[in-house]
Amino acid sequence: MRTRKLGANGPEVSAIGLGCMSFAGAFGETDEATSLRCLDEAYERGLNFLDTANVYGAGRSESVLATWLASRKPEVVLATKGGISREPGRRANNEPDYLRRELQGSLKRLGVDRVDLYYVHRRDHTVPLADVVGVLGEMIDEGLIGGYGLSEVGPYTVREAHAIRPCTAVQSEYSLWTRLPELGLLQTCAELGVAFVPFSPLARGVLSETYPDTAAMAEGDFRLPMPRFSNEFYPKNKAIIDRFKTHARERGQKVAELALAWVLSRGEHLIPIPGTRTAEHLREWINASEVTLSPEEIAEIEAILPVGFAYGDRYADEQIPAVERYC
Repeated sequence: MRTRKLGANGPEVSAIGLGCMSFAGAFGETDEATSLRCLDEAYERGLNFLDTANVYGAGRSESVLATWLASRKPEVVLATKGGISREPGRRANNEPDYLRRELQGSLKRLGVDRVDLYYVHRRDHTVPLADVVGVLGEMIDEGLIGGYGLSEVGPYTVREAHAIRPCTAVQSEYSLWTRLPELGLLQTCAELGVAFVPFSPLARGVLSETYPDTAAMAEGDFRLPMPRFSNEFYPKNKAIIDRFKTHARERGQKVAELALAWVLSRGEHLIPIPGTRTAEHLREWINASEVTLSPEEIAEIEAILPVGFAYGDRYADEQIPAVERYC
């Protein structure tokens, strides 16, 4: 596994991280033993950057990680998030006291006294950004976190926050079917020396050997309300993506491996965090950092899946209110 720098002043981490939302059952039920095998496989293959959040399964993902961390004693770089609100009518809460309580809860569940990276999961515009970055800076000074990150924000927020105190990482959805960050966010992060951490770089499982079956998804699956998975748009998206899957197989590569290699080619400051529940699926993309794509190969991929090809929005209306828009 190749490595990359987690921000200008951050540690070296594996070029690919692991998103741990799936351990909480967000994309289908799983069990702890399966999750632990997946973590073991990832670590044995050189992956040492783990990303979770307190809201994943109401702490379940963090608890699974705690079991693994306590039993294996691995040397990893650990990120978690806080700031999503559970109050009726409020999607995000960035009040300093709330962020502190959220972090303390995460540290307790994880069984650690410090995390390397702590994200504000969603921006709350009722709280001045200076107050938000201020409390994050206090957490850094107190040794509770190594650095802070921002999730699903616009370039303007990154610039403003970074000017107050340098930001370590920005996390947003980015893949061959979600390319909005190319309209300023990737460039801003590169300019400021901030790591960009793409989540869902495999299009929520679509860019893999088989398509997720919406008919088999459990009630409450995070993808079901998304327009791209609707009965109207999903068949159209699959028809286009079929061509990319054929292309990958003709190259002798796994679909997920090639899709992830494309994400990695977008810049050395990108550290994607695909998620999976199983070691078997992890093996489909774990070698992507070893794949080097020429400009001609990148152009060929983008001719098959041109920017903006996907039908439908990436989020349903009820999922998007706390996501900053900038285009």
